[in-house]
Amino acid sequence: MNKISLKKPTLTQVRASAADYIVIAFGAVLYAMSVVIFTSPNNIAPGGMTGVATMLNYLFALPIGTMIFLLNIPLFVWGAVENGFTFLTKTIVGTAFVSIAIDVLTPVLPVYTGDTILAAGFGGVLNGLGLGLIFYRGGSTGGTDIIALNIHKHFPFISTGNIILAADVIVLVMVFFVYNSIESVLYALLAIFVSIKIIDAVSYGTSRGNGKLMFVITDYYSKVSDSIMKDLRRGVTLLDGKGAYSGTNKCIIMCAVRPQEVYKVTTNVKKIDPHAFIIVTTAGTIRGEGFAIKD
Repeated sequence: MNKISLKKPTLTQVRASAADYIVIAFGAVLYAMSVVIFTSPNNIAPGGMTGVATMLNYLFALPIGTMIFLLNIPLFVWGAVENGFTFLTKTIVGTAFVSIAIDVLTPVLPVYTGDTILAAGFGGVLNGLGLGLIFYRGGSTGGTDIIALNIHKHFPFISTGNIILAADVIVLVMVFFVYNSIESVLYALLAIFVSIKIIDAVSYGTSRGNGKLMFVITDYYSKVSDSIMKDLRRGVTLLDGKGAYSGTNKCIIMCAVRPQEVYKVTTNVKKIDPHAFIIVTTAGTIRGEGFAIKD
């Protein structure tokens, strides 16, 4: 059996990693804009640690960005245990980007204090876009995001958006007592609802039954299959194949995944076999466990 030696990251891998952080940074800016322009000025706590930090800012004038990072420190350890050091790195970076962006942009960006419903709606859109991009590249902004991703890892049939909604119920109760207004709770709920729909649209596409079909040809099919089943909780099918030119028997891995999982599968495969041949095609509809109605 061939041994796999540890090698320095290739230029392609470095570029891919840099692209991850660029996308995460862009998502963090969108997220920060939702807080600075729309939600915080209108006393809308958009759930999670950001919602808690928004309320602390309202009560004690504490900087929202700084408080988000401090409140997330205890959760970083859980993220590392469940998802590994790479996930923790991107989570810390994502949270730091969001925290810095909020505090830096607060004195710079204009604020919207018109129709509160519009503030909640557009705040939710920017919030969802930002989180969706961050999730797509394997990162997180901490807080309920870490909770949602960790639970989703063990129960993939539950969407991250719904988990976040459940976790944010506690924050909504706090909103009522802090702002002493049921309207503030309703506006926060509207912002969260819109954000959830945008997150799912970015992560899953507009159809809940859609997905990607991946074919992987590699000499390390056993390790690759184990990686997909363990890390993504997705099933794989092994197909027998034969190279027409070489006449060599091949084992082909077939796997149905969500659009946002293609990147994760590709990354895992390339870590095991940099020379693996990967084909990705769109599956218009996928029915079964982990997809469509059951997802």
